[in-house]
Amino acid sequence: MKCVFIYNPTSGKQKSSKIVHYVVQRLQEKYEVVQCRPTQKRGDAGEFAREACGVFDCIVVSGGDGTMNEVINSIATQKSRPVIGYIPTGTTNDLAHSLGIPKKVKKALDIILAGKNINHDIFRVNNRYGIYVCAFGIFTGSSYQASQKDKKHFGRLAYFKYGAKEMFGSKPFPLTLEYNNTSLSGNFVLGIVANSKYVAGYKIDKMARCDDGFVNVILIKTTQKKWISLSSIFRVFRLFLFGMKTLNRNKKCIVTKLDKFRVSLPQDITINLDGEAGLMGSFDFEVLPNHVEIYVK
Repeated sequence: MKCVFIYNPTSGKQKSSKIVHYVVQRLQEKYEVVQCRPTQKRGDAGEFAREACGVFDCIVVSGGDGTMNEVINSIATQKSRPVIGYIPTGTTNDLAHSLGIPKKVKKALDIILAGKNINHDIFRVNNRYGIYVCAFGIFTGSSYQASQKDKKHFGRLAYFKYGAKEMFGSKPFPLTLEYNNTSLSGNFVLGIVANSKYVAGYKIDKMARCDDGFVNVILIKTTQKKWISLSSIFRVFRLFLFGMKTLNRNKKCIVTKLDKFRVSLPQDITINLDGEAGLMGSFDFEVLPNHVEIYVK
């Protein structure tokens, strides 16, 4: 059996490059061939993953949610997709938290070597792919605007610096959601499409499943057109502090489960895909059920 180890030396607090020798030794307990591929620039992880399809049995990824997103985008369209092993070394590691994969390298490797995997849903957003979140609106730019230097020194706290800027600089945006012959429109401050228990380090739905063919769609409205009201901000805080169930009966929120829909947005709205700036403006969304295999507990 053959394995390729793709790691991002700059993710999170930059621990990946320090653990390479140990990781290779452990992987050699299971795989006859272990190839190391450190990333040097954006796009490398995706290129290495694409080259591994049809050649390697397993892709072990060490990095954050952004590195994993590169890998998913590269293998999503391939006929032969290796099983993914994940060693989370990013800042928030939402996907790993949702799957119960620990940050400790030894324990993450134990899961890979044990060999139990699940079929995980992914989703397509226009011509891009994601695995755990698609978000837009207030606070959603923090994950890719925070510098690597700040992430290294302050961890998740680095996001608050940029989140505060967004809170005072953002404006509501018009949105139309179309699904199953239904159309809903209004002014909104935040949209989250989640295939995960965790988003931005917070548990928003402890019952979320990654293999049921559906995603949670959460949209927070506002009655204002020119500024974000305090009541809207409080609804956003409630979502992250207490979960999406607290918004179910709120008329200013849309909370539902869908597998396919369209969102119409202004062209200057940036879409956050798995913690990275993905695309801008309106998009068509579709779940691809059980599309990738990932080692879990």
